[in-house]
Amino acid sequence: MSGAALPAVRLDALGTRHVDLRAVAALALPLFLNSSLQVVLNLTDTWFIGRLSTDALAAVGACYFLIFVFFLVLGGVGMGVQTLVAQAFGAGRRRDAAHAAWCGVWGGLMTTPLFMVAAWQGPALLSWFGLKPEVLTLAGDFWVPRMLGGSVSAILYSLNSFFNGIGRPRYTFWNMVVVALTNAVLNEVFMFRLGLGIAGAAIASSLALGVGTLLALGVFLDRRFQSEFDTRHTWRPDWVGVRRVVALGVPTGLFPAMDVIGLALFQLMQVRLSPVDGAATQIVMMLTSVSYLPAIGIALAGTTLVGQSIGAGDKAWAMRCAQVIIRMAVIYMGVLGVGLALVGAWVVPPFISNGGTDAAAVTALCQRLLWIAAGYQIFDALNLSSAFCLRGAGDVRFPTGLLLLLSWGLFLPLCHALTFPPGGGWVAFLPQWGLGATGGWIAALVYTVALGLGLWLRWRSGAWRKIDLFHT
Repeated sequence: MSGAALPAVRLDALGTRHVDLRAVAALALPLFLNSSLQVVLNLTDTWFIGRLSTDALAAVGACYFLIFVFFLVLGGVGMGVQTLVAQAFGAGRRRDAAHAAWCGVWGGLMTTPLFMVAAWQGPALLSWFGLKPEVLTLAGDFWVPRMLGGSVSAILYSLNSFFNGIGRPRYTFWNMVVVALTNAVLNEVFMFRLGLGIAGAAIASSLALGVGTLLALGVFLDRRFQSEFDTRHTWRPDWVGVRRVVALGVPTGLFPAMDVIGLALFQLMQVRLSPVDGAATQIVMMLTSVSYLPAIGIALAGTTLVGQSIGAGDKAWAMRCAQVIIRMAVIYMGVLGVGLALVGAWVVPPFISNGGTDAAAVTALCQRLLWIAAGYQIFDALNLSSAFCLRGAGDVRFPTGLLLLLSWGLFLPLCHALTFPPGGGWVAFLPQWGLGATGGWIAALVYTVALGLGLWLRWRSGAWRKIDLFHT
């Protein structure tokens, strides 16, 4: 393979290769902006729901991450698409790249009955966690319509992963602009004009994803992509292709799912403790997504660069590109984390109902939590960027195993011990020190430090160099 086939290459006057930071930025910026749109979606939903009540915010906090877990586990098939597309594109196999996207679409369709069962069983699942009756009812109202949009999300992720994998994330960005605007309009319509309240927020999100999926499919089948990738003639499913997408996508989805399960239980602990702890934790989670979700865009650029480099036959170049991506993510999340903590007194109040009796307590708690979250985000950047670079190489099993070990063996026991006062927790065999949401966030910080360092060391070890996705 020639050096010209590699992504983000710049040659100096002596012919020495360097990582072209402008090319990396050109790839990362649309992905960054696209992920930033998810921030807009989250904050929009939080703002609309905050207009209802503190209980409504606590209800979303109780089920938000559990819903996300189902989206990741069942819809994870779409997550394998970007790696396969990037490696096929780097090797010059354009039709194979399009076929990988179609396999992701077929895999997403296959998840539809599973999401329907999850929607039906959701209220029973939520009843296990000892929520206040009014919070439980609101959480169930949000759960069902949100879960019914799960397979649509998986299909949309597959199509967007195609655009990201071939290094043209601007199409993903504009698609998600439409989704964000549609969601905002439909929130107002369904929640307040039609009087559906918290259920209206979930309906709006699911319908907005449907609009985005139709738009992405239209672009994918457009004559420009048809002439280059033969997108209209590579749609037929084959078992080998679908199995390859599933085999890569399910562990890829399980990695963040295990993390999200831990965060979901962390959220539920705070909601069980009190509506104030639950609402404050939900608000801080949404505010920190200002750094977290755009950083996913930077990390996704790492998946594409690593995948294309490996497809072009140069794993040393994949290592060099990854070093740039990891550095960018850590700097970005570190600066934003500290910045959010500094302006906490101004950014928290808009998300709290003016008529709520607990508004002052929620505001004060949020300001304390944002400082702990600042340290959390630095190591979360190391975690994200390392994990997504490993994903580009197809190394998804070890990160998933490490996360499972640390989440269930370290984070959750420590979170339970630090959060609940004696006699107030779910189990009695752990110590209970009663630090409330502050203790829960300290546990999250400890966990993220361990996970971030572990995944960074995995990348540096080079174990991913032995993986060959297309010949296994």
